Amino acid sequence: MLTDIHPKLPMRNKAVTRDYYLNKLGFSEFGSADYEGYLMIQKDHIQIHFFEFKDLDPKENYGQVYIRTDDIEKYYRLLQETGTQIHPNGHLKLKAWGQMEFALLDPDNNLLTFGQSI
Repeated sequence: MLTDIHPKLPMRNKAVTRDYYLNKLGFSEFGSADYEGYLMIQKDHIQIHFFEFKDLDPKENYGQVYIRTDDIEKYYRLLQETGTQIHPNGHLKLKAWGQMEFALLDPDNNLLTFGQSI
């Protein structure tokens, strides 16, 4: 039955989105085809897809993805080393529901929350 999920998030500028995810978050492009207005990236066992939405107002974007990890502290440190801005209210913290989490906003205001069960 169901085996994977690949969220699709809006992006205004493919080059900016590609640069952010590859150079700040450590993803790589998925596949060898370069589709106009579409981007596919991957890291480890996950993929995120992006569709072009040039008129997107980031202040009105509510795109969100929750990404589970098995070494959240290591990934958090890696992002800090690359100078990736963590959401002001989303620094690494143990939540009441037993998840260690942190969050960030990409250039189009898509919220990425990373979590690990503790």
